[in-house]
Amino acid sequence: MDKAWFVIHTYSGYENKVKANLEKRVESMNMGDKIFRIVVPMEDEVQIKDGKRKIVKRKVYPGYVMVEMVLTDASWYVVRNTPGVTGFVGTGNKPIPLQESEVEQILQQMGVEEPRPRIDVAVGENIRVTSGPFENFIGSIEEILPDKGKLRVLVSMFGRETPIELDFNQIEKIG
Repeated sequence: MDKAWFVIHTYSGYENKVKANLEKRVESMNMGDKIFRIVVPMEDEVQIKDGKRKIVKRKVYPGYVMVEMVLTDASWYVVRNTPGVTGFVGTGNKPIPLQESEVEQILQQMGVEEPRPRIDVAVGENIRVTSGPFENFIGSIEEILPDKGKLRVLVSMFGRETPIELDFNQIEKIG
């Protein structure tokens, strides 16, 4: 039997507790040869508040924990009866392993990619530029580019609307 990644459902907010409980159970029940890695998928997210960048860990899939294991009756029992676990993700009573490509994508998302910026503005909102060559200009958001951590803003220059690209940390919301 090959090892594979399975997803278990937990009470929301208990993901880290389930991970710790399961790691203890694996050790105390000598299941280290059947249950290997236990992962709460997290990603870094950049939050910008009062013009300051802060990186916080965010759960990618709240309420879910990934377990790399060889599925046997014994390993299933250990995981299934861990406090906080509500069940395996699958059909009926049969857990379905994740595809290798899904696992790679999730693990890459957790560590390899750049943190994703998050900002609480919307297209059409007015902002003030707080730094750079356009400091103190007022503009309206034309486009938000979250992958790049930038936005396209229309500012009035020489009597006409001109698009400029700014980083999330170069603006503040007005009103």
